[in-house]
Amino acid sequence: MKETIKVLVVDDEENFRELLIQRLTRKGYGVKGAATGEEALQFLKEETFHLAIFDIKMPGMDGIELLQRARQLDENLQVIILTGHGTIESAIGAMKLGAYDYLTKPCNLAELEITLQKAYEKRQLLEENLGMKEVLRRDRSSKVIVGKSQAITRVLELAKKVAASDSPVLIEGESGTGKELIVNAIHQWSNRAQQPLVAINSGALPAQLLESELFGYEKGAFTGALTTKMGLIESAHRGTLFLDEIGEMELGLQVKLLRFLETGEFRRVGDIRLRKVDVRVIAATNRNLEEEVAKGNFREDLYYRLNVIKIRVPPLRERKEDIPLLVEYFLQKAGNGEKKELTPEALQALMSYDYPGNVRELFNILERGLLLSIGDKIQKEDLFGCLPREEDPKKIYTLEEMEKRYIKQVLEAVQWNKTKAAELLGISVRNLYRKIEEYQLKK
Repeated sequence: MKETIKVLVVDDEENFRELLIQRLTRKGYGVKGAATGEEALQFLKEETFHLAIFDIKMPGMDGIELLQRARQLDENLQVIILTGHGTIESAIGAMKLGAYDYLTKPCNLAELEITLQKAYEKRQLLEENLGMKEVLRRDRSSKVIVGKSQAITRVLELAKKVAASDSPVLIEGESGTGKELIVNAIHQWSNRAQQPLVAINSGALPAQLLESELFGYEKGAFTGALTTKMGLIESAHRGTLFLDEIGEMELGLQVKLLRFLETGEFRRVGDIRLRKVDVRVIAATNRNLEEEVAKGNFREDLYYRLNVIKIRVPPLRERKEDIPLLVEYFLQKAGNGEKKELTPEALQALMSYDYPGNVRELFNILERGLLLSIGDKIQKEDLFGCLPREEDPKKIYTLEEMEKRYIKQVLEAVQWNKTKAAELLGISVRNLYRKIEEYQLKK
């Protein structure tokens, strides 16, 4: 069943507030209204909202203060600020404090609906990335690396060797190969295992917000910065910082990251004092960073600093002997006590496929099979909707052709819902838009 998107509208102008509530309710949102910041905070304590719309100028608690207090209750709450032309500077300051966007009043309702949808996509992405700002202590039992092939065994042996070191590690691999599992394994095998593992997706936020997330900021650093905020680097002290999709990071921020990697020192935004922390950095990417360096999209010096130890996670097509183990693992985990198995024809169909979406795609196919199968056997036909039509077996596709076909297949399977497609593909929504443009994909 489709999730109802819950929106909290906070505005002291009753007529405008009721207009928004009526319009959004007709569009299928679950909407609640509040006239004051105090009332809004009470609602936020009582229930979870996906999105919020705050007027920046209200009597008593204004929109800026409400934003800060609301995000203390729910760091993933996506807030849209409504502002008059005279308070745009304050609205920009609110974005630095974590607001998703701002619109000037009287706002265009169609534009507001588009903004709400994009904000919801961002919230889903944050939740997919396990809450972006949370310090993560990974559960070993839920982070299993399945496989006995020579290809994956070599990766695990290398991961065990590098775990004892504090040097940066760069993990390369296609989307869906399980790069995060390798990061977790390295952390758990290291002497930092009892300390935090902090993860952030470098492609999920604009550069300014990403900088504030990583390095933190001082009170008064920008308009609306009413409190001091510790960054993720400090949160990871004595532990591990995982920078996912490092290839998406903006060049200016790459300079600051390089400086930190070289010295272990950094400054919060708006502060002149150097701070030093003990953090092991692991980065991951689904891009070819050498090619990105050649194109000028990634700094060469940062690449070599991260590339002290490189681990390449093989695509599933290079370790097909692991597919039966992966199938058994998934069916046991996802079967909810219901024992099902593949027919020989179904397993052969899975073994014959090349999986541009890797392990994640295999699990999506198996999930479909579980849902559609009748009885205790999963037939080839139960999986077939997720597998390609019969084609010339001698035809060889380039990696780019395979990726294009898979992305289009996933988009069509979810009716071009970009957030859902990005989740299934294991990439950021922003990266998905880039791929759609690069491959000129259309409905």
